[in-house]
Amino acid sequence: MPSAIEVRKVPIHSVADASELTKLIDEGVLAADRVIAIIGKTEGNGGVNDYTRIIADRAFREALVEKGADPEAVQQVPIVWSGGTDGVISPHATIFATVPDEDVVPSDEPRLTVGFAMSEQLLPEDIGRTAMVTKVADAVKVAMERAGIQDAGDVHYVQTKTPLLTLGTIADAKSRGETVFTEDTLYSMDVSNGGTALGIAVALGEIDMPTDEQVLKDRTLFSSVASCSSGVELDRAQVVVVGNAPGVGGRYRIGHSVMKDALDQDGLWEAIRDAGLDLPERPHHTDLDGRLVNLFLKCEASQDGEVRGRRNAMLDDSDVHWHRQIKAAVGGVTAAVTGDPAVFVSVSAAHQGPEGGGPVAAIVDLG
Repeated sequence: MPSAIEVRKVPIHSVADASELTKLIDEGVLAADRVIAIIGKTEGNGGVNDYTRIIADRAFREALVEKGADPEAVQQVPIVWSGGTDGVISPHATIFATVPDEDVVPSDEPRLTVGFAMSEQLLPEDIGRTAMVTKVADAVKVAMERAGIQDAGDVHYVQTKTPLLTLGTIADAKSRGETVFTEDTLYSMDVSNGGTALGIAVALGEIDMPTDEQVLKDRTLFSSVASCSSGVELDRAQVVVVGNAPGVGGRYRIGHSVMKDALDQDGLWEAIRDAGLDLPERPHHTDLDGRLVNLFLKCEASQDGEVRGRRNAMLDDSDVHWHRQIKAAVGGVTAAVTGDPAVFVSVSAAHQGPEGGGPVAAIVDLG
C-alpha cells in the first residue's frame, strides 16, 4: 500500500528562493527525506533557453539536502518546473511528501496518491514519433503501479518532463544517419509535449496507438489528464502520476475535467467538484474557503485563430509568441476562479485536452 500524501503550495520570492520549503520542514509540516515530487512555475521565458528552471531546481534540491535528506536520493526526486509566469501568474511550487504511518488520517474513501517513474532514454529521433509514445506509455504504467492505482479511471493528473530538440541533439541524430521531427527548436517543445501526451493517452486506454503521421496533426486524439512539459534538463521522460486510491488515508483528493476553450470557467469548477468539494450552482472563489490546494492546467491557442467565434491574432503575432499570450489569458481566467494568482498554467497543450482547450486537475483538502 502506498503512503498517504501531504501536499502544500508555497510562493517563490525570487528565482533562487526555496525559503518556503525550508519553512515547512522547520515547522514539521513535512520531512525533507519524505518529499517525493515538486511541481512549480518559474518566472523565465518558458522557452528553450529558460535558465530559471535550472536555478529553481538547484535551489530546491539544495534545500532538501541542507535539511537532512540524502543527496543521492534527492537527485532522484522528480521536480518539474514550467517556465513562464506571464500575466498575473505568480511563481510558486506545489510540494508532495509522504506522511509517517503514525500521523495518517485514516479513510477508506479514495485519497491522494502519487507514483513516479522514468522512461527509457529518448533519442532525438524518437521525439514526436511512436517510439516516444511507446516509451512514455511504459513509464506511465510503472508510475501507476507505484501509486497503487489499478484502474486508469482513478488517474486524474499525469505531469511529465521530457527533452526537446536542441541544435546539439539534432546534430547528434544526423551524425548517426537519423532524421528528426523538426529542426525548429521552439516548435520541438510542442512536438515533445504532444508525443508525450499521446503516450499517456495510450497507457490509460484513452486512445489506440497512433501513427507517426497523426502526431500534432490529428487533434481529435488527446488525453484528458496529461500535463506535459519539456526542456533541456534531461534525456528521458520523467513521469509523475497523481490519482486517488482507497485505503491510503490522508486529507487530500484530486479530480479533473477539461476546459473546452480558453474562457471555460465551468471546466475549472467541474474539476474542483470532481475532487470532492460541494459548491453552489454559481460558485465564487470565496466558496473555496481555503480548501483548494492548487489547479494544474495546460492551454493552447486554437488553431482556427478564434475563441467563441471571435477572431484573435495570437497565431499571427510576430512580436510576442502565442505561447506567452495564451498562457497569460488562461492564467487570468484561472486566477479569477480561484482568487489566487499562484496557479499552475502551462502552455503547449497539443494532444492534451480538446483543441483550443486543455486538461484541468484540482487538488483539494477534505480536512
